[in-house]
Amino acid sequence: MPANPLKYLFTAFLCLAGSAVTAQPAAKDTAGLRTLIVMFDGLRPDYITPQHMPRLHAFGKKGSYGKHNHSVFPTVTRVNSASYATGSYPSRHGLLGNTVYFPQVDATKGLNTGEAAELMRISEATSGKLLMTPSLGEILQSAGHRLMVFSSGSTGQALLQNHKVSGGAVVNPDLILPASLEPEIVREIGPPPAAAKPNTARHKWVTDAFCRYSLAPDGPLVSAIWFSDPDATAHAEGIGSPKAMESIRIVDQQFGRILDSLGSRGLAGAFNIIVSTDHGFVTDAGKENLTDFLIREGLKKDRESGDVVVAGGALYVKDHDESVIRKIVSLLQAQEWVGALFTRSAKPGAMKGFAEGTLSFESIHWNNAGRTADILVVEDWDDRRNAFGYAGTSFARGIAGHGGSSPYEIHIPLLASGPGFKKAFEGNLPTSNVDIVPTILHLHKIAVPPDMDGRVMGELLAEPVHPPAEGVKKETIKTSAKHAWGTYNLVLERSATGKHYYVDLTRVTRSFHTADRK
Repeated sequence: MPANPLKYLFTAFLCLAGSAVTAQPAAKDTAGLRTLIVMFDGLRPDYITPQHMPRLHAFGKKGSYGKHNHSVFPTVTRVNSASYATGSYPSRHGLLGNTVYFPQVDATKGLNTGEAAELMRISEATSGKLLMTPSLGEILQSAGHRLMVFSSGSTGQALLQNHKVSGGAVVNPDLILPASLEPEIVREIGPPPAAAKPNTARHKWVTDAFCRYSLAPDGPLVSAIWFSDPDATAHAEGIGSPKAMESIRIVDQQFGRILDSLGSRGLAGAFNIIVSTDHGFVTDAGKENLTDFLIREGLKKDRESGDVVVAGGALYVKDHDESVIRKIVSLLQAQEWVGALFTRSAKPGAMKGFAEGTLSFESIHWNNAGRTADILVVEDWDDRRNAFGYAGTSFARGIAGHGGSSPYEIHIPLLASGPGFKKAFEGNLPTSNVDIVPTILHLHKIAVPPDMDGRVMGELLAEPVHPPAEGVKKETIKTSAKHAWGTYNLVLERSATGKHYYVDLTRVTRSFHTADRK
């Protein structure tokens, strides 16, 4: 395999991160309990049927199922890979989107967090603070353990799961860390195959690597495997399309291989397995591009201008000019393709934004000091079904995607089985990707950092947790703005258990005075 240029960048990255490349020895007690995290990128709950995913469906029936599990908003991959890895929301870890803006790296455009090289540029510019709070890999290393990550997806998604490597490893077809592992992995597993849709060969390659290294007697305490499908294929082909459904069957087969390998090696009772995803999926039916719209309306000079920088749905306004922010918000509220709008809070802790008719970044766990944008824009959504019968349509452009605040993107599956979890149990409390790491740490009797946002999902565990989780409380936050054309109404629905609250969805309605609609 040709030399990977990322490994040279990563040497400098690790120096900034303060983490050594050389892996630490595994714990000697190989008979003890281990944990496996399995992430199927873009997995909707309604994909998990006996027809499409027989192995995962059967697995879910045997263990615990979280009926009200949530993607972290914004519902994009790298926000959720960072959120699950740190057990915290973007407000704390500081990775705010699939595209992010760091003016000290590039003053006029966003950076693609799917590329590990771009993440390394951010780390260098922030003195090692790519993520602003410790991740699972770092916590495990401090306790004398390791985390190994296997991923068939992007290098950025893989790296964010263990961004300092922290005595463990990252195994991705395009990024193997520490670099010293690369020759051995190629010798043992074979050269990484090319990407495809469905990504069959790469899914098999990372599963082979997982079985070789994580199921070994000296394997890591915690392993994570992330399959890039059905996300990648659904983006290109659409939800429910033949290729998308083929991709679902393929990753289910690889999951089955993992279960079979655990059984054949006598390890089925030695692993707790937690299965989830980063986000759900919707059909895209939009025609408008946010950047082009702002340019056409005279609110941004051109695509490279620094007056308003667009990073995904995040808008960074030069000098945080409140008059410009309000003007942009007012114009967007009139557009029927625009859904929820967020700005900084009117006062600390407020649920409404300072711009009329917006909600605050605090209301969605997005209020990161120093990195938050001036406006966060979400495309609107509705319940329409596509040609294959799958509900959920967004006014984003493309074929199918995610990132919005519809229940189809936020509501995701959570399945867990093993000695630590209840059998044939359905949990009714709200959960989220930020709750995965606190639960893993609790199961391994490792202290959960007090400032971690997530909670231990005690209701799913075989042994009682004290104090027990509280019941569910529903909360609705409303705001509106009156205009000459009519009224923009925005509603945010949240669920809470104790002090932990979860974004369920947003809804936008418009009341028009006339038939003249932009």
